[in-house]
Amino acid sequence: MHFVINGNPLELEFDPRTSLLDLLREQRHLFGAKKGCNQGACGACTVLVNGTRINSCLALAMQYSDCEITTIEGLGAPGELHPLQAAFVEHDGFQCGYCTPGQICSAVGMIHELKCGVPSHVSEDVAAEAFELTDTELRERMSGNLCRCGAYNGIVDAIQDTFGEEQTEPSTREAA
Repeated sequence: MHFVINGNPLELEFDPRTSLLDLLREQRHLFGAKKGCNQGACGACTVLVNGTRINSCLALAMQYSDCEITTIEGLGAPGELHPLQAAFVEHDGFQCGYCTPGQICSAVGMIHELKCGVPSHVSEDVAAEAFELTDTELRERMSGNLCRCGAYNGIVDAIQDTFGEEQTEPSTREAA
């Protein structure tokens, strides 16, 4: 099957029962996405597929053939961190770091959803033309990513510092 993982086109063979998380970790040796709960409840395995965040532990790899998959390793590199990665360091958005790759990938995907006009459970007007990234919106949109260390304030500060001015206007919405 054909994949594009972190910008690299690949032809891979694997058991059709293989999860995307296991494919990334065991075959591609990309260990950023973590196997936390293996039930889709913690978000440690979050990666981006065509810009949309997913729990890779719940996804069969074969479902994502011909898709562009981005892991934390594909967002930045040593010396060239993604702005959100740098903000996590600056704002102490991590303690043990286990959840950090999933948190960062989820936040990048969350901004994509915001730009596409996807409302959250706390959006006051779900038919609004634009959504502002308030602390309440941010916390709700990131609620699927858990941090056992409780670094949530640093995580929120890092995301707000990086994307706080983000909001969508009808003319700039992208297709989901």
